[in-house]
Amino acid sequence: MSRGPAIQAEGLGKRYVIPSGGGRHDSFRSALTTGVNSLFKRRTANSGKTDFWALRDTSFEIAHGENVGVIGLNGAGKSTLLKILSRITEPTTGRAVIDGRIGALLEVGTGFHIELTGRENIFLYGSILGMKREEVTRKFDAIVDFAGIPQHLDTPVKRYSSGMYVRLAFAVAAHLEPEILFLDEVLAVGDLGFQRKCIEFAKNLQKRDATILFVSHNMFSIKTMCDRVIYMRKGQIHYDGPVDAGIEIYEQDCRLGALTRPGDAKPADWPLFITGCDVFDDDGETKTIFDVGETMHIRLAYEVRKAVAHPNFMVSIVRSDSVTVCTYSTETDGVDLGTIPEDGVLQLDLPPLRLVAEMYAIKITVREKGFGPILCEQIGTTFHVRDALLDINFGVFHEPGEWRVGGTVSSARRLPGAAAKAATLTSTGT
Repeated sequence: MSRGPAIQAEGLGKRYVIPSGGGRHDSFRSALTTGVNSLFKRRTANSGKTDFWALRDTSFEIAHGENVGVIGLNGAGKSTLLKILSRITEPTTGRAVIDGRIGALLEVGTGFHIELTGRENIFLYGSILGMKREEVTRKFDAIVDFAGIPQHLDTPVKRYSSGMYVRLAFAVAAHLEPEILFLDEVLAVGDLGFQRKCIEFAKNLQKRDATILFVSHNMFSIKTMCDRVIYMRKGQIHYDGPVDAGIEIYEQDCRLGALTRPGDAKPADWPLFITGCDVFDDDGETKTIFDVGETMHIRLAYEVRKAVAHPNFMVSIVRSDSVTVCTYSTETDGVDLGTIPEDGVLQLDLPPLRLVAEMYAIKITVREKGFGPILCEQIGTTFHVRDALLDINFGVFHEPGEWRVGGTVSSARRLPGAAAKAATLTSTGT
């Protein structure tokens, strides 16, 4: 008799009731997320509150042994879906049937009680994952050793760093030996050694024909681990199929979206609007994946609705966690565009990329002369920096340095695409 699906979701929905009215946006992420979420909020009659559907009418099946990525913009409902499937959150509508033992590495702290110690949370989280107390007790020492934070075991987890949270959660989940694993951006937290443990753990599960559902903004990780993607938009499944086509939809959805904050003019009132944002290499080839050290060019097309005098075009590169890593500005670079009376094109030539491997978004902001009021602010497009070694554990960017060993000057010269040579010291003189 053939085995049924590992995961079967039928009409899943999750509704939250929140106070009506909006607050100020303090970050690029909150502005973007609120803008997306506002598309599917519904005000309840005479309640002074708003119904917010984080997830709606979600149905799919995943077979045993499948590795599926879940992607989408912030606020699309990805994390809510995993919490429902993990039985951490109850759905408002629909049902989910899971056939197999579940392991879950979700948002930092999910499943933990912040007032309890690490020791107590091992038993609590183990219970949430379906482990019996006797099993947790038997594996306790191995879990503690795997987490690598024995000195903090009797400290309340509210005092833990995000890395310590995830180490402990991962250690518990790893010893569950799950048949089904849910991962939610866990590879974006923790040190290099911890991330390698995560990857090795996931690969071992794949070898044992386990089912993995993986949420990430890192498209390299999605391509490496998954054969299928579910693309979510506004709390619903928009696409379910091969990885490359799903990633293409994701990147198109990131393009040219308007960002607004309280007090700013509405997009309909903007005097100009960015109509195109393309990234290309030295050969003029348009692409979205660049290697460390490669040169990238950004071409902006804009539509003028009303003549603008001496605008300041600003191009920011924003990491997937909403950290702005650098900003280029015509004002700071001494470029005066004069008065712009009609549509046009502007090109920015970047120095060789030193950003570490990650996904980045381009944000375009146009201000009045100098750093005056914002005339328009949009998400341009996304691109990826590729490198086998230099990831976020190396910071935001990487520059080679010179090392002096005794009286000898050595340079850690790194050849493009040759990560294995990164640690080679080549003598350059005495």
